[in-house]
Order: sequence, then C-alpha cells, then structure tokens
Amino acid sequence: MPTILTVCTTCKRTDADPADETRPGTHLLRALRDQGVPDGVEIHEVECLSACSNGCAVALSEPGKWSYVYGRMSSEDAADILAGAAAYAATDDGLVPWRERPVIFRKQSLARIPPFPEPEQE
Repeated sequence: MPTILTVCTTCKRTDADPADETRPGTHLLRALRDQGVPDGVEIHEVECLSACSNGCAVALSEPGKWSYVYGRMSSEDAADILAGAAAYAATDDGLVPWRERPVIFRKQSLARIPPFPEPEQE
C-alpha cells in the first residue's frame, strides 16, 4: 500500500491574497505535484481536513501506521512536505525519528493518530 499524502484544497491562510480566487490549499496541491511525488507516495485531495484555523493542512497515512495532520503549510513548503512524506513512507510504523523529520513537521504537527487495530482472526 502506498503512503497517502492528503491535501486540503479548500484551506485558506490569513496571509492569502484576497484577489486570488484560487484557495491557498489548491496552490499547495499544485506545488506538490509540480515538485514530483516520491516513490511510494500518492497525493489525494480533499475539500476539508477540519483544520481551518491552521490552514493549509496536509495529512500522512498508510494502513498499519501512525497518521499525522500538519498545519500552517504553504506552497513554499512543498519540497519539505515531500521529503517528510518520503521519510514516512520508508518507515514500518510511521514513526520517523525526530531529528530526521523536516523542521516544519517537527513544529507544525496538529495531530498524531494511532493505527487502526488489526481485525481479530477467527
């Protein structure tokens, strides 16, 4: 299973240009795709991650791994987000060692969500 990098396309930022009709989350999505997605990572877009006061928001998830939600991202952070996604994809459990995470992931984490438990076999 690939790592899923989810990007909220409806996210706003307080410093966004009010004359620009394209939401900052959509600009972030485009910047990530323009950089080139790392092996083992897929980008999915959603209309809301419910992190509105911390936009732009992205999430990393993969079955059997811890999931993360990060906020206060911008299109200028695309390279760091993709580096963090690649590091996450390379783990067995989603736990990238602290010092190996991009600084934005160390400082702008909004949530860490445990993996779903494996279903019991009968």
